[in-house]
Amino acid sequence: MNQSAAPAEPPEPARILVVDDDPTVGEVVAGYLARAGHLVDRAEDGRHGLELAERHRPDLVVLDLMLPGLDGLEVLRRLRARPDRPDLPVVLLTAKGDEADRVLGLELGADDYVTKPFSPRELVLRVRSILRRAGAAAPGPAAEPLRSGDLALDPRARRAHRGGRELALTSREFELLAFFLRHPATVFSRHELMQRVWGWDFGDLSTVTVHVRRLREKIEDDPGAPALISTVWGVGYRYDPADAQAPAGTDDGGAR
Repeated sequence: MNQSAAPAEPPEPARILVVDDDPTVGEVVAGYLARAGHLVDRAEDGRHGLELAERHRPDLVVLDLMLPGLDGLEVLRRLRARPDRPDLPVVLLTAKGDEADRVLGLELGADDYVTKPFSPRELVLRVRSILRRAGAAAPGPAAEPLRSGDLALDPRARRAHRGGRELALTSREFELLAFFLRHPATVFSRHELMQRVWGWDFGDLSTVTVHVRRLREKIEDDPGAPALISTVWGVGYRYDPADAQAPAGTDDGGAR
């Protein structure tokens, strides 16, 4: 008699830190995340948020930019400066008119942002997507180590090296580099990268631009004249392996 397969173990709940000084927003966000199965800690200012991040080591932080005292950008800077978790996923909550701050937040290493007023369900979906991709890679070809020149990336361990030196990549930068290494010498538009790397069907395309720029700063010898990640004018981006010559007929003079 055949025995039925044992049920799969349920995933461990993620611990999420919500930092927002608006009690109503914090309560709603925490409530939706808790109903989605996550453990949620709340802080109403930046200093308390950093204390909870140190104490509880969250799997993801939802961070409001407009905080009293220590603002969200400074909190993000300090989170990114922690050597133990340089890849800690961070989702920003921003006001509709704060485009400059959103871009700066992405430059500082935020993984995503949601603009107020927002749908809590959308935020939960974004969080779920980020946590899924930040987790250990599933067995299979996508989890195999990747190499290109002096770049080495291990999807299972979520670690990347260049010339033997470990790279401090955020989760978004790690995913982008892994995708480029798997698809060398192929041009992808920003919308294609948004869909295929992060699974988003909508969003601000400048998010892709910022993550490409940050990744260049960490893997290029001269980020101002990139040799590995080329901008193909009017189309998108292409990863050129270090030991291969870039095809003729492309123009790297587009927006970087």
